[in-house]
Amino acid sequence: MKYQQKGFTLVEIAIVLVIIGLLLGGVLKGQELINSAKVKNMVNDFRTTSALVYGYQDRFKSFPGDQTQAQLDAAFGANVANECTPVAAGSCTHNNGRIDGNWNDGGIASETFIFWQHVRLANLATGATNTADQNYRPRNADGGFIGIESGINGGGAAAPFIAGMRGAAFVCSDGILGRYVRQIDTTMDDGNTAGGSVQAVPMGSARGAAATATANIVEGQQYTVCAAL
Repeated sequence: MKYQQKGFTLVEIAIVLVIIGLLLGGVLKGQELINSAKVKNMVNDFRTTSALVYGYQDRFKSFPGDQTQAQLDAAFGANVANECTPVAAGSCTHNNGRIDGNWNDGGIASETFIFWQHVRLANLATGATNTADQNYRPRNADGGFIGIESGINGGGAAAPFIAGMRGAAFVCSDGILGRYVRQIDTTMDDGNTAGGSVQAVPMGSARGAAATATANIVEGQQYTVCAAL
């Protein structure tokens, strides 16, 4: 009997390789689109938060989070909004033209925390107005927190979260992977994560840490990114 050898022809192998290449290309392109969408959302977070300050100030002639209870009652109705309390230098001083406290504070003793309730009650932003709601503090596309501050005021000088940054206020967002940090800085600033209006430090860094240079950003590491207003 004649023996016939079985196997794949070169044409069949070539077709399979082309199909595999197309599938891999589709997966990589899809991941690239997801990454681009995340960066776009994060950039929008910084810009939108900045706009909230100016929109609120234009309407109420005061910064959100910086008003007294009497001013808030006049703006939104009796006991609708909460004032920052108790009054304490550096975190809660009414009508001083600042958003006092750390950008990531988690209670009404900080103007940076109550900020979100005020801009939402003013219909400038969406989200929970109940400060006890677990979803009250806004998050970015990677699940990190977003916040804003004027810098801790000590001895008349404001000290920003990242050392050396200059601005009237700073929008910060944490939990951002290094692969996105570079793109955010390039989109919003000069591509230098250790200088300019957008800078980054490793997540968990103490307040006043020096910014990390672009060349030292690790793709898989999480960072806190701040943008100056």
